[in-house]
Amino acid sequence: MSFIRTLRGDINPEELGFTYSHEHIVCRPDYWVQRQEGDLLLDDKEKSKRDVEDFKRHGGNSIVDATAVDYGRDVGAVKAISDELDVHIIGTAGFNKSFLWNAKIKEELKPIIGGQYDTFAEWIDGSTIHDLTEFVVREVEEGLEGTPWKAGQVKFGTGYNRISPLEEKTLRAVARAHHETKAPIHSHTEVGTMALEQIELLKSEGINLEHVSIGHMDRNPDPYYHEQIAKTGAFLSFDGIGKIKYAPESTRIHCILELVKKGYDQQILISGDTARKTYYKHYDYGLGLEYIIAKWIPRFISEANHRGFDGEALIHTFFVENPARCFAFKL
Repeated sequence: MSFIRTLRGDINPEELGFTYSHEHIVCRPDYWVQRQEGDLLLDDKEKSKRDVEDFKRHGGNSIVDATAVDYGRDVGAVKAISDELDVHIIGTAGFNKSFLWNAKIKEELKPIIGGQYDTFAEWIDGSTIHDLTEFVVREVEEGLEGTPWKAGQVKFGTGYNRISPLEEKTLRAVARAHHETKAPIHSHTEVGTMALEQIELLKSEGINLEHVSIGHMDRNPDPYYHEQIAKTGAFLSFDGIGKIKYAPESTRIHCILELVKKGYDQQILISGDTARKTYYKHYDYGLGLEYIIAKWIPRFISEANHRGFDGEALIHTFFVENPARCFAFKL
């Protein structure tokens, strides 16, 4: 038996349809509020909704909102967008990465956490792995931040070329929450580093890597490295589409097709990690959530066909078949 847990309830995997695997829709991260980094505050529900509406108009069905508790998520606003547009949205339990943990904990969240901690760093440091596991499990089985809307994946993150003790603590908590809930696991890698080290820690917790997706693989455009990750059975998330400041699209497409050539097409996810106003069309004239589905996909199909692949079939694999397997709870 398998199902996918969305903010609107559990659905059959075949109902998920065309899916972006890693986005941020409405969030106000306190870490960036403190630094007056307004570009990183997606704080207007109606503007975010218009971008999701563009995605739907071009044929999109579902979005994974990868915003964890320490990144200032607005669960109610995201759930409202899901309802108003009839788009499936998967919420995320767990944690991000340690440099963000100086963020202040919202007052309304403190009773749910069950402590008098002021920052996420204090909470994670002062809690046991068991305490953190119980929190993540509640967000999957009862609801995010005390709401009735449940998470459909669990997440942890690590830093650039390092895994701090607190990051390892959250990784182990998330792994144990997966064992209890069967929720799929997603990992944040900083600039695509430390994926293999994450995998070794997950193995030590008895995790089947087929239930794990590893983020930001296109930030480290190294085909050899990608192959080593793919050999473990994990999904690789190429979720920086449209971010030319990191690499041209030709580099990302090359890395994806290298994995396809080696037989790993069923482990590839694609998205945009659209987490700035300047990335959104209706905040600040960016490429928007429509970019991948309306503009990038035709280019990918053309390049894949030119190299002898069936581009349209690969798109169906990346955006429909793979998410339906990756984000399923398998009981």
